[in-house]
Amino acid sequence: MGKHDATLRSLFDEPTRANIKWPDVEALLAYLGADISEGSGSRVRVALNDVRAVFHRPHPEKEISRPGVRSVQRFLREAGIEP
Repeated sequence: MGKHDATLRSLFDEPTRANIKWPDVEALLAYLGADISEGSGSRVRVALNDVRAVFHRPHPEKEISRPGVRSVQRFLREAGIEP
């Protein structure tokens, strides 16, 4: 799991980090088996273990915001995924 494990741990770090790259988060979600589809604009629809969420791909920067990290944390917990 290597890099994906590091991304998962960083998503749950306290205090919440603001330097996590969105492509790493998407790669982790894909690795975990999530169904990822493009929404309109910067929206990304994700489904994992019968849990659904819509995230906004950050732009122009690549890093996800602290509130975005907390949203991903909540999604992963609801899907039964924790480090």
